[in-house]
Amino acid sequence: MAKDNTKKQTIRKELSKNLNLQYLKLLALFLALTVIWVLLFLNFIYPSLTYDSGGYLAFSTTTAFAVMIAVPIIAWFFLSFWFFKRPLRQLDALAKASTQLALDKTVPITLGKGLGKVESELNRVREEALKNEQALQEAELKKNDLLMYLAHDLKTPLTSIIGYLSLLIEAGDSLPVELRAKYAGIALDKAEHLDNLVNEFFDVTRLTLTTMTLNRSECNLSMLLHQLMSESLPLLAADGMTWKPDIEENVQINCDGEKLQRVLDNLTRNACSYSYPNTPILLTLRTDAENAVIQMTNQGPTIPKGKLDHLFDQFYRLDSSRNTSTGGVGLGLAIAKEIIELHDGSITVESKDETICFTVTLPRI
Repeated sequence: MAKDNTKKQTIRKELSKNLNLQYLKLLALFLALTVIWVLLFLNFIYPSLTYDSGGYLAFSTTTAFAVMIAVPIIAWFFLSFWFFKRPLRQLDALAKASTQLALDKTVPITLGKGLGKVESELNRVREEALKNEQALQEAELKKNDLLMYLAHDLKTPLTSIIGYLSLLIEAGDSLPVELRAKYAGIALDKAEHLDNLVNEFFDVTRLTLTTMTLNRSECNLSMLLHQLMSESLPLLAADGMTWKPDIEENVQINCDGEKLQRVLDNLTRNACSYSYPNTPILLTLRTDAENAVIQMTNQGPTIPKGKLDHLFDQFYRLDSSRNTSTGGVGLGLAIAKEIIELHDGSITVESKDETICFTVTLPRI
């Protein structure tokens, strides 16, 4: 909203500046022409109007000077008419440009002389709108593809669950205990995987159909991070990873604790997915006068700049070869960014020298 207001003010200032400049030019032209006319009138026209060739009075002095005054007034009328017609032509050009922005953003906007900066600003808006439309179309295509993959992958674990449960029922007591436990364990794993797929499906639906809102309250961010480390220990231990904390204590912020927990969980899962085994994940919390700053740094392959710029895009996955059975649908970081920005904060990522660092900045109370 603030950005749109800035654009409007820029265009308004440019139009006002252009109008004032045109008026000053018109006034200067009128004054110059008036001076020239008065000099010509007094030196050449007035003598011929006042006396005829016989030396008799042709026009009274009052009449002569009335003619001298009437000519500049008539000239000012025509100049003013021309001056006021030009802004109307410019408004017509702006109206045409607005229609063009709505109907066809591919054609550059041309406004003509005197509106160069406005023309540049409108073309910049046009290019941004074009990029946004393309980004939305790409996101829609990615979403449709992922929904198709999810629908297909939902069937795979479900088929396995039905198959193993059928074996358990058909075999009955004749199935050895060890084999029964194995089949039950496989069915449970497949059911958990199915649950994850369903949750991802709901993530896609929520992001597409609903608007996220916050339920704020005062929260101890330090305790939230300690809780995160405690609950995620099994996830890290699976690949021999550990936490390396450096957390400032008793940091209070006003936030939606549940949604912020989701952000931290998404960042942790992302760090685990793209870390080298048996390496630590550094988790820090620092504050300044205005903000609380969380950093989560893991050791893993350096992410190229081209891919780094898209990490927070919806449905973007760093490893495009990962399907839904081995990776998410590419919503975790996009949702994290939306939540942090709703908190009036920011989230950024850097990657160099085989490290990946996510920085979350949140306003303090």
